[in-house]
Amino acid sequence: MATTCDTKLSMKLLIDTKAGKVLFAEADKDCVDFLFHILSLPIGTVISLLKEKGMSGSLPNLYESVENLKDTYIQPNQCKDILLKPKSSVGISPVPFLLLDGDVTTREKTLTFSVYDDPTFSLSRKLVPTAPQVAGGGVETKRGFVKDAVTYMVADDLVVKPMSTISCIALLNTFNVRDVGVLEEEVVSFGVEEALPLLKASFESKTVLTSVFMSRKKAEK
Repeated sequence: MATTCDTKLSMKLLIDTKAGKVLFAEADKDCVDFLFHILSLPIGTVISLLKEKGMSGSLPNLYESVENLKDTYIQPNQCKDILLKPKSSVGISPVPFLLLDGDVTTREKTLTFSVYDDPTFSLSRKLVPTAPQVAGGGVETKRGFVKDAVTYMVADDLVVKPMSTISCIALLNTFNVRDVGVLEEEVVSFGVEEALPLLKASFESKTVLTSVFMSRKKAEK
């Protein structure tokens, strides 16, 4: 089954142009839901996504050991996909954007299905996910994990909290920013091409937003 998704999320970065780093980002519910969804990813899913991008450590070797193990050595009631393609048990979806375990979840998504028993048969159709039903026959309109109608602050090290003037000033003081003239706002969008570097950087760095978006900014110059 192949999936496609053109949806991108956006956030507003506050950049210290003198230091060349992102201080924090203003993000909405969709972005925060996506970031928090990372916590629900099984380790096997994370490794399968990042091993081609040079994931460090020995876990990729463990993953490949399972991949390369012949079925002869596996219990008949077991399947490799239990370890190689595990499913998250955390029910916070639908996450509006991309479920990193390979499922695309958006308000509107396009999927292409192939019936492998008949290679000449294929069907493409657009699906619009319906809102989940609740007791009494009503429709539950809430989705994701955090509440809407709130702007969130995402720090460079992915500390997330509700946006406030006090928290902004406190963060500027933490970075010893005295000249507001060096600050620059930039709205950035990110999709699957940025999602995997962001996931990788979250395991390796305390400056995730800077690592992902400033490197891209330099490459575009």
